[in-house]
Amino acid sequence: MIHPDLLFYAIQAAIAAGDSILEVYRQEEIGTVSKVDKSPLTQADLASNAILMEYLGNTGIPIISEEIKNESYRNRKDWEECWIIDPLDGTKEFINRNGEFTVNIALLTDGKLQLGIIYVPVTGVLYFTNS
Repeated sequence: MIHPDLLFYAIQAAIAAGDSILEVYRQEEIGTVSKVDKSPLTQADLASNAILMEYLGNTGIPIISEEIKNESYRNRKDWEECWIIDPLDGTKEFINRNGEFTVNIALLTDGKLQLGIIYVPVTGVLYFTNS
């Protein structure tokens, strides 16, 4: 089992990221651009990512995120531990304002899930596992 402080810290990160998403969600204009792969990217994706990078970066554990240029596989293949985050899973749902989007956080150690969080900002529901 991982240290309880990491779980608490990750939960706090997810909630803070969700709050930043909701700030954008409540605005009239969401501000959408297209990524290289043609998928949408919003101000909320970037705001959530920045918060998660700040919170989780303070743990000293490397982070892999959908929204940033990550370390090359050559560099990260030997990591024993890392966070994997999707700061705003369901960007299309976010844009459509149907409330069906989440903040996702996982902590892997030696390729095995140690901690997982799914947070639904619109409802405030948070699911987690602590292996």
